[in-house]
Amino acid sequence: MSRFLHTKYSSLTPYDTSEEVESLKGYLRLNTNESPFPPSNNVIKYAREAARGMNYYSDPECRLLAEKLSSMFGIKPENIVFGNGSDEILNFIFMAFCENGAAFPEITYSFYKILADFHGVDCVRVPLREFRIVPEDYANMNGRTIFIANPNAPTGIALTLAELERIITSNPDSLIVIDEAYVDFGAESAVKFIESYDNVIITRTFSKSRSMAGARLGWCMTNEALARDIRNIKNTLTPYNINAMTQAAGLGALEDDEYTRKNINVICRVRDNTKNRLREMGFEVLDSLTNFLFARHEKISGGKIYSSLRKRRIIIRHFEEISDFNRITIGSPEQMQITLEVLRDIVSHETR
Repeated sequence: MSRFLHTKYSSLTPYDTSEEVESLKGYLRLNTNESPFPPSNNVIKYAREAARGMNYYSDPECRLLAEKLSSMFGIKPENIVFGNGSDEILNFIFMAFCENGAAFPEITYSFYKILADFHGVDCVRVPLREFRIVPEDYANMNGRTIFIANPNAPTGIALTLAELERIITSNPDSLIVIDEAYVDFGAESAVKFIESYDNVIITRTFSKSRSMAGARLGWCMTNEALARDIRNIKNTLTPYNINAMTQAAGLGALEDDEYTRKNINVICRVRDNTKNRLREMGFEVLDSLTNFLFARHEKISGGKIYSSLRKRRIIIRHFEEISDFNRITIGSPEQMQITLEVLRDIVSHETR
């Protein structure tokens, strides 16, 4: 670090992007939970048309997107705020609402801990029980903002709406942030709780089910007062945070919902087939409602499986600190067939 860096940032541990994008050209990338399918035709068409107006600033309120999502989810447009990916929304939430601290699972999306450290937020990390979030473990968090990824990452396991509601009702003085990045792959959205409770924020993203990870577009849905607070933070720091091409691309994706649903169905079918075939090879695989699987082999270390796949130009996400598990993104049927064949060969070689 330089001698000019503020001392409060000297011990930061940034999000690890060392095995993403440029370094993995030519690899089969099953490590970042991206969609194997390209964006829809409307996404490309609308973005191309929007490029003609790039001499003007983008709409800071993303009104066309807000109106479309409003009709899809049955909430007011003004109760929706957009971010440069849902990560930016999470950053705004940590800035605005974590004065009394934060709480989230010990094993979950790593960005929560990174943001807590960045903003100097005291956090409680709640252990999972058999890889599951237990609502009773979050009772009476004394005003801490609670972050629940549902389904959870990297485990892929989802809470029911009844379980989520128990967390909400046992914490009337805490804000409950429900991160629904993967909800489209089989879980049920908690958006209805926005009307019932004044302490709920739902975050969503276009990165996963809508094939737009490279566009960086996310949003949150909440009540009017909380939305106003988040919007004030956004407009103070970065009022034009969503560029015109991304806004147009997002609208195109929402108007191609049939394309999105078709791709989701394929991914879920391939996920379940991959899970069954991995179990036949001796893997323990958690039941996932996401576009990835969390798995470990009964006889081969997770590190060995990761390195063996990498030598064959297949990248997965290794979690050595989590009981030897690896996270495997679900790719196309052809990609998963290749991966399963390579894994079968690795298992046969290592267990003979």
